Parts: sequence; structure tokens; C-alpha cells
Amino acid sequence: MTRPSEEAAAVVAGALSRRRPKDRPQFLRELLAHAAAGLVVIEGDREAAESVYRLADAVAVRGEP
Repeated sequence: MTRPSEEAAAVVAGALSRRRPKDRPQFLRELLAHAAAGLVVIEGDREAAESVYRLADAVAVRGEP
């Protein structure tokens, strides 16, 4: 991982560790929504949509849990 990726991972891991296990999925959903909204503001609709589509593709490829 690159330095910014490592920093981001550490921030998310720290935030998750301070939440109860049952609260973690909701936190991650909210984090994803806020990150997508931030991308719209910073990079624009098209780039944000591309990132969200890539995330959705990664989930779809993973298949059924």
C-alpha cells in the first residue's frame, strides 16, 4: 500500500475499533456515502460515479455471501 492508502486504512480501522461489532456495518455504509459525496464535490459527478460503479462491480464479482 502507498502511504496515503496506509493512512486511510489506519483511520478507518481505528474508527471501526471504537464501535461495537453490530454498529460497524452502518458506519461503513455511512462512510461510503460520505466518501462518494465528497468525490462529487472534489472531482465531479462523472469521476465519483466511476468510483461507485467500480465498487459495485467489486461487490458483484464477489458473489453471494
